[in-house]
Amino acid sequence: MARRRFFVDAVHSGHAQIVGEQAHHLSRVLRVEPGQKFEISDNQTVYLAEVESARKDLVSFAIVERIEAGAPVVRTALLASLIKFEHFEWMIEKATELGVERVIPVEAERSEKGLAAAALRRTARWNRIAREASEQSRRTRLPLIEPAVGLADALRDQSDYRYVLEEVDAPPILSVVPEECQAADRAALLAGPEGGWTERERVEIAAAGWGAVSLGPQILRAETAAIAGLSIINALWNAKSPR
Repeated sequence: MARRRFFVDAVHSGHAQIVGEQAHHLSRVLRVEPGQKFEISDNQTVYLAEVESARKDLVSFAIVERIEAGAPVVRTALLASLIKFEHFEWMIEKATELGVERVIPVEAERSEKGLAAAALRRTARWNRIAREASEQSRRTRLPLIEPAVGLADALRDQSDYRYVLEEVDAPPILSVVPEECQAADRAALLAGPEGGWTERERVEIAAAGWGAVSLGPQILRAETAAIAGLSIINALWNAKSPR
């Protein structure tokens, strides 16, 4: 059975600490005890570590050894149009589990008014969701949850491959992914809001050089489409990247 993994702010001189609410969760809910071994990450490197002490507000670790962690098969960015926050937060959680490197909320024309401003107050919560999902899925690094941007700014993303999910007259995503993929490739997926893109937005997206792709004839919820698209990109890069 795989050991649980936790994130720490830093590792200094072979030691690390978790404080505050997360320490309370470890000591009172998970009931970690001195002598137990877990994996910890400082958002760069994964270590095997032993609990030195566990109190209500502080859990301290001693590093045992460094653990080799595999690199992701593709570096993905999800540029997701803002939707109702309970659905957007589910999307952050699942995208994190799928290894997304960046999540960029996008204010689309059909996004509900006021969501972009309200998103600023959700930053801490969204990062906490991403942290918990990262620990559950045993990631080495946390995803970056960026501030919300307008569509024009989102379209300036400099990923190597840029795809926009579309419902109308778009080729299947399977048909546009390159024949040869590399683990260092950066792929961005732009997902629309409920109701889809407006015609003005479609023109703007096409002019910026994003390739329209389809997931099939079914009409999916915005958050479902985003996660399905990321899953396909991961699977394709995993299959086509050299070992």
